[in-house]
Amino acid sequence: MGVYAGVDLGATHIRAVIGDASGTSIASFKRETPRGPNGIAVTEAVLDALREACAAADVEPTDVKAAGIGSFGPLDLAEGVVENPANLPDTIDRIPLTGPVENLLGTSQVYLHNDANAGVIGERYNSDRNPDDMVYLTISSGIGAGVAVDGNILSGWDGNAGEVGHLTIDPHGFMTCGCGHDGHWEAYCSGENIPRYATQLHREDPVETALPIDTEGFDAADVFEYAGEDDFASHVLDQICHWNAIGVANIVHSYAPLVIYVGGAVAINNPEQILDPIRDRLDQMVMSNIPDIQLTTLGDDVVVRGALASALTEGTGDPARGV
Repeated sequence: MGVYAGVDLGATHIRAVIGDASGTSIASFKRETPRGPNGIAVTEAVLDALREACAAADVEPTDVKAAGIGSFGPLDLAEGVVENPANLPDTIDRIPLTGPVENLLGTSQVYLHNDANAGVIGERYNSDRNPDDMVYLTISSGIGAGVAVDGNILSGWDGNAGEVGHLTIDPHGFMTCGCGHDGHWEAYCSGENIPRYATQLHREDPVETALPIDTEGFDAADVFEYAGEDDFASHVLDQICHWNAIGVANIVHSYAPLVIYVGGAVAINNPEQILDPIRDRLDQMVMSNIPDIQLTTLGDDVVVRGALASALTEGTGDPARGV
């Protein structure tokens, strides 16, 4: 039986899914992403997840005709590897992916994408309309986007197009991004950086607040929970919404999408507080057509479903190329 595989390599978990020619999932497997001791350990975990998913589907790895991989970056597409991932320990400097998966499955049809590109492939393939111009925006521990223009998924020469989290949205550079540069969108609005931003704002203006700013467990969820009840938390959220709207307006002017699907833990867990303010503010920021802003239709499975769709479409994400 010919089957297809999709893999989502995240900093926390690895997911593998086996599907049939219609894109229907037959079986899946999920495991934690190793924190070391090196990149080969992560590669072996990816191969293990694929073996386990195949076993659950009662097929051999060599029955897999094609596979897609959605991974955190940065990527080197020519080599089929992740290079120096920022969200894993420094001992992990290189994670081989394409070659080892090809060897396991016995096929050269293995397609590697950054996770946001896999996300836009998944949304487009599974959409009722299959729009040629669309964006998948993830607001999670980081911020990134997968972009389809005229039916083509933009990857860039090195696979790292769509790094919209590193758009400069604040020329004053109030916050420094994890990449080391100032004023980037991700530095203000990602799940990892929202508490840092709130803390910095409070240092500038130390007003009374119910937010547990000085506690070790202070996180983004606290800001969303207290907003509407606490004036300072409401101010922080309003600023976050302002930066998000600027970032989305930049996406609209750059790529002219018909629809923007928004995913990632921050958006999925707080859809009204994230999406509604973007919708409300775009009319004041965008000079062209305003796209439909929607929450992802695929939830946490968007990347692995996109990876599977990539396998079904020869890596293009084009529904017309489906098997």
